[in-house]
Amino acid sequence: AKIIEIAKRLSLQAARGGAGGEKLCEKHREALKLFCEEDQTPICLVCRESQAHRLHAVVPIEEAAEEHKEKFQAHVQILKERREKLLGLKVAEEGKSL
Repeated sequence: AKIIEIAKRLSLQAARGGAGGEKLCEKHREALKLFCEEDQTPICLVCRESQAHRLHAVVPIEEAAEEHKEKFQAHVQILKERREKLLGLKVAEEGKSL
């Protein structure tokens, strides 16, 4: 669920794109261009240099969005396979009960 939430948040930010659509850091009013891996949150360049994030692993937000999108798609595929398996079991059980 957390991966889905992050992927949606990053996808929305990436979709907005451009100078007018970028979301700004509430604290510094700078564009959110980085993603803090430890805190799982978008940050600005000023936040990156702050004590709060200085020692954290940080990646460009586009890279993080792509990575989380891939993870999300892998989880969706697993869930689809499980759903198909369960539907098959349901049909088999319904056949037995008839």
